[in-house]
Amino acid sequence: DNTLTIKFKDFVNHPPHYTNGDIECIDAIKAMLTKEEYIGYLRGNTLKYRWRMWYKDKTVEDLNKAAWYDKKLLEAVEKYLQGES
Repeated sequence: DNTLTIKFKDFVNHPPHYTNGDIECIDAIKAMLTKEEYIGYLRGNTLKYRWRMWYKDKTVEDLNKAAWYDKKLLEAVEKYLQGES
């Protein structure tokens, strides 16, 4: 079989430098922060990626990362407002 398998790295949803080991970095960060701190962390990251989008020659990737953090932020805020962890 001469099938070529190509694996693409997902630098937005699961960057390889954040997924080594048994736990993904975002999950470790969430576990060590309070709910309010985690929400602040997510807010800061959405701003960071929008702020730098024109300066790193990865504009679309940075906007996708901002959207990824926006989704996590929305989930965290909804759970927070419902009294969940």
